[in-house]
Amino acid sequence: MPLPFTDQADRDLAACVEMMRGGSKTFFAASRLLPKRIRDAAIALYAFCRVADDMVDLGDSIERSLKVLHHRLDRIYAGQPENTVEDRALAVVVQRHSLPRHLLDALLDGFAWDGHERRYETMEDLHGYAARVAGSVGAMMCWIMGPQQAVTLARACELGVAMQLTNIARDVGEDARIRRVYLPLQWMREEGIDPDAWLLSPACTPALQRVVERVLQEADSLYKQSVAGIAHLPRDCRSAIMSANLIYAEIGHQLRRIGMDPVNNRSVVSGKRKLWLLARAWLQSRWVTVQRQQPQPLAGIAYLVEQCQLSAEAAMEMTLPKPPRIESMLSMFERLEMQRRQSSGIPVNRFQR
Repeated sequence: MPLPFTDQADRDLAACVEMMRGGSKTFFAASRLLPKRIRDAAIALYAFCRVADDMVDLGDSIERSLKVLHHRLDRIYAGQPENTVEDRALAVVVQRHSLPRHLLDALLDGFAWDGHERRYETMEDLHGYAARVAGSVGAMMCWIMGPQQAVTLARACELGVAMQLTNIARDVGEDARIRRVYLPLQWMREEGIDPDAWLLSPACTPALQRVVERVLQEADSLYKQSVAGIAHLPRDCRSAIMSANLIYAEIGHQLRRIGMDPVNNRSVVSGKRKLWLLARAWLQSRWVTVQRQQPQPLAGIAYLVEQCQLSAEAAMEMTLPKPPRIESMLSMFERLEMQRRQSSGIPVNRFQR
């Protein structure tokens, strides 16, 4: 059993909760359904991720901010975190759950892609970006909950990717106003939209709506696919993840209801609707079953899952008794034979020759 949080860690966690209240309301609502042993770790993880995101977005130099963040992770994984609440809280999570470092490094890679305003030609390219900024978080949450099988981690990553695609569809207008576009450029061109020209004067047209609908359909497919992994989670964690699935998918449904105009309107799920979805998630999570035939994971998340498997195998090897070296075994047999011969009156030097 992992050690409980110390008094200092509890104070750090309380500070992290306050950070979270002003961030993702969907995450906050879903996290309240998690058991405390998982909720504490999820809050600490979210706080660090949010601070890191703000640091890259608001810093004077992307490279300098990322260098500092990687150094902070070095110290966290060395058990000597910086004197900040989010670093100390994350260090406890890393120690308690042996959280793989590559997942946090992937998240920082995604932040770097954002900072350099990278664009994505195809949906597969967009999967790679979403895997880093959101799929990595899904994998970390899954790891903290306990399941470390490849199939469950893959479904968790895909849920994160689906959420990021929903964010992209919802925020088309907001991103355009800061000269950013995350929609697949290939899809835009297929609809006769020149991305650079469109950014000069963003408008919601039927062509743009068709591109956004395709992104939402991709997200919907991944929401459905990710449900297959929920049955592998601990029972007391399933409703929280199901609620995150349903509430985020509802953002896309609401976008359709308001006329599919993400340029001039922002899709918002009301508090009343969230409560209904939370109740639905609680009921639905009790009926999910393990599926024998699991869909193939996205290519964009493969490296995250593979590295997690290597981490899990390495952790298992550390806990298993090490087989004795062959030299040690031979020496042991030789000593035993010498003792036997001595007790039988046989000269030892004859055996040694």
